[in-house]
Amino acid sequence: MSRPTAVENFSNTPIRTIELSKKVDLISLIPDVGPREVFSWVRNNQGIVAWGVNTSENFSGSERFSRAHKWWKEFVDNSSVRDEVMTSSSGAIAFVSFSYLSDNQSVVVVPEVIVGQNNEKTWLTVIGNKDIEKIKAEIYAPKEVPHSPVNVSWSDGTISTTQWQESVKKAVERINKKELDKVVLARDIHAHSDQDIDPRYLLKNLSNSYPECWSFSVDGLVGATPELLIRRSGDAVLSRVLAGTIRRDESATDSELASTLLTSGKDLEEHEFAVSSVATSLALHCTDMNVPTNPRVLRLSNVAHLATDISGTLVDSAPALVLAGSLHPTAAICGTPTGRAKSLIQELEQMNRNRYTGPVGWINAKGDGELGIALRCAEINGNTARLFAGCGIVSESNPEDELAESNAKFIAMRDALTN
Repeated sequence: MSRPTAVENFSNTPIRTIELSKKVDLISLIPDVGPREVFSWVRNNQGIVAWGVNTSENFSGSERFSRAHKWWKEFVDNSSVRDEVMTSSSGAIAFVSFSYLSDNQSVVVVPEVIVGQNNEKTWLTVIGNKDIEKIKAEIYAPKEVPHSPVNVSWSDGTISTTQWQESVKKAVERINKKELDKVVLARDIHAHSDQDIDPRYLLKNLSNSYPECWSFSVDGLVGATPELLIRRSGDAVLSRVLAGTIRRDESATDSELASTLLTSGKDLEEHEFAVSSVATSLALHCTDMNVPTNPRVLRLSNVAHLATDISGTLVDSAPALVLAGSLHPTAAICGTPTGRAKSLIQELEQMNRNRYTGPVGWINAKGDGELGIALRCAEINGNTARLFAGCGIVSESNPEDELAESNAKFIAMRDALTN
């Protein structure tokens, strides 16, 4: 279906939020609509889900973050908001998914129906002229269970695993020649089903298997990310940096895996580059920053990561989108120095990331929002899914280990597709 644009809707768009009386299972509320009309930002059954499209716009180029913010501000300024709940993710809300490179398309979507939930409240927001009482009555009605993909088969992505390992080898050679310190190389694989893939099925599996991650869906990009690029709540800013990964298996205990990560020179070096890049970017907008000296270990069901939460107090009025633009791309998904890493990625990856590793999440009318990095995700298009995984390459990296790490990162989406 064709989408309306904001030009058609910038005329006192009604936005209303009411409180719901019962707690809900957020993802199970989403009706059977197309992949591009399913939206989610959920962690531990808190966050927001949405469906339908009131309006949307695409952006590209180096100004895509600032132009997206301008477009969103114009939409909000021409809306009539009645918010009876007054949380950060009630009222006027848009979902966003930005490209890794500036010449690809980024998207901002204003949905029609949003359901949100936190520890204290559950609420419904309707954007546009739909009957909110009718939608409220439908919220608790039984939904058809999403169907699983049928006869899933797999194929190589843009390049073979052998070619990708050769790229890793070349990257290490360039690093050892002191051309750069770190580069992140990604790869893709393709899944094929006999029937169209339902994003709700993937979201349910991801949410159940990775409750500590943000299960997201925006414009056909579906995944579960453990990495929070930016959270802006008033003048409080937070970014969660992940870099340095080890696969979890039955051969080692959690404490042994944590010890291995925390004493790994390769992983600590990779993590230090990532933390430094985020802290340097946030320092342009924040004061009273807290940058922990040592990382902690974040355990997921398939891997464990070195993690550092960086916080600060905003001293200017930079909205979440502008902060995201200042941070992107971080060393965790690109490398360092940024310019050299980006050039080497284009030379060695031999694929188009599109919105993989770009900022993804939601924004509100006040400039607040939560944007993660689009990791552990797949592009859904009919009966096909394109899965992505990437690895940070430093001087001590070797191709066999990096291939194993990328395969471990694919597990989240592979399992979500095949249960």
